[in-house]
Amino acid sequence: MRRPIALMVAILLTPIAIAEPLAFVNVNVVPMSSETVLKQQTVVVNDGVITVVGPVDDVPIPRDARVVDGTDRFLMPGLAEMHAHVPGAGSDNIDRNFSLYVANGVTLIRGMLGQASHLELREQLEQGSVFGPHLVTSGPSLNGRTVTGAANGEQLVRDQFNSGYDFIKIHPGLTAKEFEAIGNTAVELGMPFAGHVPVAAGIERALQLNMATIDHLDGYFAALLPADSDGGGGYGGFFDVLLADKIDAERIPDIARTTAESGTWNVPTEVLIEDRVNAVPVAELRSRPGMQFMPRETVDRWAATKEALLAEHDFDPEVAALAIELRRSLIFELHKAGAGLLLGADSPQVFNVPGFSIHNELAALVAAGLTPYEALRTGTASVAEFLGSNTGIIAVGRSADLVMLDANPLVDVRHAQRIHGVALRGVWHSSEELSRRLSRYVEDD
Repeated sequence: MRRPIALMVAILLTPIAIAEPLAFVNVNVVPMSSETVLKQQTVVVNDGVITVVGPVDDVPIPRDARVVDGTDRFLMPGLAEMHAHVPGAGSDNIDRNFSLYVANGVTLIRGMLGQASHLELREQLEQGSVFGPHLVTSGPSLNGRTVTGAANGEQLVRDQFNSGYDFIKIHPGLTAKEFEAIGNTAVELGMPFAGHVPVAAGIERALQLNMATIDHLDGYFAALLPADSDGGGGYGGFFDVLLADKIDAERIPDIARTTAESGTWNVPTEVLIEDRVNAVPVAELRSRPGMQFMPRETVDRWAATKEALLAEHDFDPEVAALAIELRRSLIFELHKAGAGLLLGADSPQVFNVPGFSIHNELAALVAAGLTPYEALRTGTASVAEFLGSNTGIIAVGRSADLVMLDANPLVDVRHAQRIHGVALRGVWHSSEELSRRLSRYVEDD
């Protein structure tokens, strides 16, 4: 049974009343509350909130509204990137990354490696002094280097809670006692904790402690090793992918059901793993859409990372291909069991351009067996359920974070990339305007 997780996201519940009235006229609405399309609707937005949804012939257009023609187009909720890495507030990359997110229809991000500057940045985004999506942020990660014992872990959770962070980020290296102290304190305070599963604790304990999200499917392959395994399995590589030929795949449905019963959600970040270990040539990954907006040195570093991994002595491409197959099977079984899935690509990371990588992740979810609607829900309605926020569904009273598309995304999830424009906090940004923002970041050859 799933449980909604109410993060400290009041900013998502109360839009800033600065946007002009907006009317999407004669548009096909994809509400994401159900697998349906409401044809030829007018959607009216006031002060960043949807106030009217109804048939085009029945809804008058407010005189002072900005009118957006929706004829033969589709309006859906904005998407979320639930595993983002946000630069420091003074970084030159802030506008680049945030513009890339919005231009790709991403209107909310969950920052998974927070810092003090992100608290002010979160407010600046809501006030409109910084352009970009809504930000839900962790504090600095708790890991084997930053935590010096169970009592210290408990105190760090209380400190981050009092500072106003939305959740706790877990990184590797914690002892079982440290992880337990952090988890129990977070639950006591009503502050979600999320991220990696410490090797010393394992999946079973993470689920028992009500971990909010497990990211990257971390720890599942180790948990699926045979009972007589020593738990290491030899060289595991990146997130244990090279243990794929050793795990007991028949136990995947069982661990998926256990996850669903616990209420813990998963952010698979499947493309993060696949892009590192698959057989796609580095040259092809370099030429993907979106790479032109990233600094050359960044793309060079990504290429070197993949090449180094593939060159490792114990890397086996056949086992890596099996790992991709088994991870996709795990994703599908989690979904089938009713365990919550959330959309996240871990951007910017190796070949994961902000925004663009979310659409690659959607395609990976469909490749795992989800329908386009089910995949899109992981970045819309499911995010709203998880956060307890007012986003993710098109309905009266919901926040106006919306994406207009030139084709129906329920027919083909790739259509979610055919963006005509984005409404962010009730303010309309056409595809032309967003393209102009991005053009500043294309480097000359």
